[in-house]
Amino acid sequence: MPDCPVTIPEQEELMGILDKMLGRDDDKDENKAGTVGKPTFNTTSDTPMADFSDVQGTSSSAQVADERTYTVQSGDSLSKIAQREYGNAGDWQRIYEANRGLISNPDLIHPGQVLTIPADR
Repeated sequence: MPDCPVTIPEQEELMGILDKMLGRDDDKDENKAGTVGKPTFNTTSDTPMADFSDVQGTSSSAQVADERTYTVQSGDSLSKIAQREYGNAGDWQRIYEANRGLISNPDLIHPGQVLTIPADR
């Protein structure tokens, strides 16, 4: 891999770029350090800017009742998974439809992929 020198500016420079992108004026008191948790205001309007400083990461996607996941193993196919999960290999399309964002070709699934298995009808 060729060397690709990258210059990373100091933190103050990055914050200045961010302030410019967000339309913040450095001379305004409400935009100075030490105001975490207090609303800040865009200099072009009085609409409060969102403060996400105390947000904690959690999973908010609720699974549909009886929906589960399956990790693809070597030798698996959608029809084999459908046979095992539903008792009918022809139900592979249900699994494919539930995972269209992950599977571009239903004939090509790969070990390690985590598929959503829709609830049995």
